Amino acid sequence: MERYGSDTDGDDTPLLHRGHEDKVQKAPVCCSSRYGLALLSSFGFFVVYSLRVNLSVAMVDMLNNTHQSSPNHSSSVCPAHANPPRPKHNRVAGVYDWNSETQGWILGSFFYGYILTQILGGYLAGRYGPKWLMGIGILGTVVFTLLTPVAADLGASYLIAVRVLEGIGEGVTFPAMYTMWAAWAPPLERSRLLTISYIGAQLGTVISLPLSGQICFYLDWTYVFYVFGAVGLVWFVLWALLAFDSPNTHPRISEQERLYITNSLKNELSTSSGDIPWRAIVTSGALWAIVVAHFSYNWTFYTLLTLLPTYMNDVLGFSIQQNGMLSALPYIGCVVLAVLSGQLADHLRESCLYRTVIVRKSFSVVGMIGPAVFLVAAGYTGCNYTLAVTFLTISSALGGVSASGFNINHLDIAPSYAGILLGITNTFATIPGMVGPVIARALTQQNTIEEWQTVFYIAAGINVFGAAFYTLFGQGTVQPWAVRTSSSHGD
Repeated sequence: MERYGSDTDGDDTPLLHRGHEDKVQKAPVCCSSRYGLALLSSFGFFVVYSLRVNLSVAMVDMLNNTHQSSPNHSSSVCPAHANPPRPKHNRVAGVYDWNSETQGWILGSFFYGYILTQILGGYLAGRYGPKWLMGIGILGTVVFTLLTPVAADLGASYLIAVRVLEGIGEGVTFPAMYTMWAAWAPPLERSRLLTISYIGAQLGTVISLPLSGQICFYLDWTYVFYVFGAVGLVWFVLWALLAFDSPNTHPRISEQERLYITNSLKNELSTSSGDIPWRAIVTSGALWAIVVAHFSYNWTFYTLLTLLPTYMNDVLGFSIQQNGMLSALPYIGCVVLAVLSGQLADHLRESCLYRTVIVRKSFSVVGMIGPAVFLVAAGYTGCNYTLAVTFLTISSALGGVSASGFNINHLDIAPSYAGILLGITNTFATIPGMVGPVIARALTQQNTIEEWQTVFYIAAGINVFGAAFYTLFGQGTVQPWAVRTSSSHGD
């Protein structure tokens, strides 16, 4: 029988290896509904992050002080790079006189809406189903993205309002998807399925950053929002037609796969469909370990996500065309390591029988302390462009390892309430996106390398603290308040 409580002295090797493997026949991966859902949701998170980060590149082109007409401008700290002249076309997009403080508020405003719907999203997904909640949330974000150029012309306050509304729409997406995976992801395939699903977020960053730079270079910044908005509409149609809340509601799933998923989860999901144990949830040490880790990791992640294009332009002197491509490099490494870490994490748990808590903590330490070290190192590369980009790339790439660490620990400790737990942790983890850009821009008024070193030190220090806290207090077993049966899967 699986023990509850502290998993530091308990056995949390998967139950599939301890007695009922013969009862759960594994369904094939090829052409399966669960992996189809992983790919479709990955496309959805591609859209989510494309709409979130494209403003970071467009912002460089929206400002009067970018010296667009001069290919070799000298406004950056480091010598500007040679750049081919921009194509001549009828540019009708406006440019604006926003100071660094206003830029910080605009870049951070998305998260003021995003934080509002995290816990609510987890609750609504559990009560009414995650499919349409996620679909409508992203559709709303798409609509406001298409309105972004109009809002910018009306003024910074209107743009801030639109970005807040975009954040409200996107706020339900991760809690909704966690709720869906609680019904779809067999325990021994969690790391693989969730990394495939959430890798779309990194791909959205990797593709939208360079593509946004090219769109700004050859067209103008308004088309950045029109192009990605159109892609979002395509995803919504596919999601509406192909996604379903659970295996039991999917009309085309094979009976073998349906039984495999439902039988593998039967000892983990709560038999209660009524009251949510809020008191037990908010007082759970296992949950607060994830909260601290998630907050800490996101401080570094959001600092780079929103300000890396600005750093590339103002300090390293890269043009708008070069900016997007170089800003995307760190996230390419993140994508690769996130996928590899998902495969390795499940292999360690399934084949090597490593305890879940050991795997989650090990991957979190590598995925948080590694980025901190290389982020600080990047601040001391001066105008060595190659070394700066290399260190920033390694920093973000190592962050991808945490995808199989604290990032999916919600499903280990309480699969029945994974959406609500994700809503809680993501609420706290959104705070860095709200205040990080504002603080960073306030500290970099003169855009000196020393000012940016301070920004990097703050992010690195918070990362190290989060890794230490999670290592001390993180857990890997299903918590007693998350089930009503006397035993659990204990993955």
